[in-house]
Amino acid sequence: MFDVIGSVDHARKATIHHYHKSFRGFSARLTHEQANRIAKSGSVVSVFKSRLCELHTTRSWDFMRATGESPFGHFSEKGKYDVVIGHIDSGVWPESPSFTPGDGMDAWPEGFKGQCVTGEQFSSSNCNGARRFQPRDPHSLNSRGCNGNRHRRARGRHTARGGAPKARLAVYKACWFNHCEDSDVLKAFDDAIDDGVDVITISVGHAAADRSYSFLEDAISIGAFHAFLKRIVTSAAAGNFGSMGPGFISNTAPWTLTVAASSIDREFVSNIQLGNGNTLKGYGWNSYQMNGFYYVIAGVNAAGPGVRRQDARFCQRNTLDNSIIQGKVVVCLMETSDDDYSEKSSVVRSGGGVGMIVVDPYDEKDLHYFEVPTSVINQDEANNLRNYMASTSEHYVKILSSVINYDVKPAPKMAFFSSKGPYHLAPEIIKPDITAPGVNILASGPVMYSAAANTPNFFLDSGTSMACPHVSGVAAVIKAINPDWSAAEVKSAIMTTALPGDNIGNPIQSNAGRATPFDMGSGHLNPNAALNPGLVYDMSETDVYYFLCSHGVNIDILRMLFENNRANCPNGQMSAYHLNLPSIGINNLVGGVSVTRKVTYRGNENGSMVFNVRIENPQGIEITVSPSVLDFSGGQKTLTFTVDVYPSQRLGKFVFGSLTWYNSIHEVRSPIAVKAVYN
Repeated sequence: MFDVIGSVDHARKATIHHYHKSFRGFSARLTHEQANRIAKSGSVVSVFKSRLCELHTTRSWDFMRATGESPFGHFSEKGKYDVVIGHIDSGVWPESPSFTPGDGMDAWPEGFKGQCVTGEQFSSSNCNGARRFQPRDPHSLNSRGCNGNRHRRARGRHTARGGAPKARLAVYKACWFNHCEDSDVLKAFDDAIDDGVDVITISVGHAAADRSYSFLEDAISIGAFHAFLKRIVTSAAAGNFGSMGPGFISNTAPWTLTVAASSIDREFVSNIQLGNGNTLKGYGWNSYQMNGFYYVIAGVNAAGPGVRRQDARFCQRNTLDNSIIQGKVVVCLMETSDDDYSEKSSVVRSGGGVGMIVVDPYDEKDLHYFEVPTSVINQDEANNLRNYMASTSEHYVKILSSVINYDVKPAPKMAFFSSKGPYHLAPEIIKPDITAPGVNILASGPVMYSAAANTPNFFLDSGTSMACPHVSGVAAVIKAINPDWSAAEVKSAIMTTALPGDNIGNPIQSNAGRATPFDMGSGHLNPNAALNPGLVYDMSETDVYYFLCSHGVNIDILRMLFENNRANCPNGQMSAYHLNLPSIGINNLVGGVSVTRKVTYRGNENGSMVFNVRIENPQGIEITVSPSVLDFSGGQKTLTFTVDVYPSQRLGKFVFGSLTWYNSIHEVRSPIAVKAVYN
């Protein structure tokens, strides 16, 4: 870089980070001309602009039946395991009870090299046992985090527990004020890999519009790639851009475990009693009690001076006339699916309103923290409210105390905000990979300095950033039981045991109807089954080598990335469906195609070792599998099978099915997505 910058001194001043522990590279402040000159060097893999990333439990583990007496719960709570989860995010609040060291956790696993970097209000006392936090950003003072996400404070009685309570956390603070620089994220990966973590969890992704970068021009993809080469699982959030439609999904590399968000079987009910004695069903969690009936007015009828009526209906800042809403309950509409309920309640409270009813046609039941008693109703109940208000000039309502309902059916349902595939640069790689609880999840939050050090502070929040840690915890327990498994095998175990159905036996639903693999991946996280998957799909370095080879990566660059691989690129392009993934995606199918997969037996040596195949054909697609029986009883560890795919119709859109290997113990299911087109 010295000859490009001009001098050693200038190069030092321009440099932000050196990446030299787990992979080689640097980040620096460069002009476009300087960056282009460096990119032309034969020893450079890629040069790309550092972008800003965005930061994307109570009942959830019970909902997944991972209780203390289940196979997963028993091992996670009582087993002995030395696993380190590297957490790349906005830091932690070490005083939280969530980070109190557990019994028998004094020593760190042998080989872990992490450090405790102290700073302002973050001393060595914050770095013992399970609280060993490591900021690696030289601009940071410590690992203490307060990320600016919209948390909803949980009041009332809840119990929080994690999925891998005996795992150690190594925390890498790469994010500030809800944003993270690529250069810092890549540095966190560099350190985490070198420190010797077993799993990396990262609830970070690029903005929805940032979709043009290839796998080797994306900091998270590059970091996860090097983790994959070291057999480290990277679990990453899919993003919260589902309302923008298909394709706005983050963290799509095939070596990453990409997590979507869905609901659980718990709801927070805040009903509305009408003046005529009828009751409307609503949702919300209110910290305030409404003791009497109050006049209800629609926001559209309370427009402030100079404000159009159609603008006032959304109850945005500076749109309501305070003299009109004073002492009343205000009905507010949603302008978009990601409108901030909390902001609306603040507007109503500051204007003197005593309560709020939000009409949410998306019916997501996503909990928010409200400053006045609030109930969120769907469109059907909104119609009932409108009819009541039209029937009398004396329309009054009372928002009732909030209650929690359990065992809600159906559940799970895909969250409207959860980002969806396909990823336009590689639609044959089905993303996301899995879905997990991500709606109204109780999690640890920061305790303010003015509060006592032992004051619990937990918040209800929603997002794929809430779903991702569930999968990371399961991955940690799998890795603890099977320390020799590769990252791909752990990913396979989680994906192939996922549940495609809800708790009443129907397919999982999304807002658009039946959820597809581009909504939920393989299905909903199933911790108990993931511990004993029966078969796993392993993806080797060679698989990835050929995949990148076929996607335009220069052979000399590949040989730098894969130091021990000197193979030539195959003749012709290798489609992504040839990767040994636990899913099959085929885009723009014209004629028939054959796909090969290898599976490794990971069941009990005394268990059932013969598997039969079951096919759910996508609409207009005929699939055959050869052989139709896999028999591992002869001592083979790995067997190969071929999937032949033929279109009987050409619908020009993705259609979905599945392939399942099964016996009396195991169900090893892979989602299939095919788009057949005319030549």
